[in-house]
Amino acid sequence: MTQDHAKSTRRGLLKALAMAPAAAGLATVAAPSKAETGRPQEAVQGYQETDHIRRYYASLRGQ
Repeated sequence: MTQDHAKSTRRGLLKALAMAPAAAGLATVAAPSKAETGRPQEAVQGYQETDHIRRYYASLRGQ
């Protein structure tokens, strides 16, 4: 491998690494949110004790 080829390979890697966060940000923006899926959004506020939380608490008590 020549020195010029090694430099160009290294530059390409550094460019790709610099672009990765931007690409990840675009993928996040392009993903549909729950509001766009047609499902109604739940108005959940605060602590919600669900079945799996109850089972977890029961496991801590040894039940």
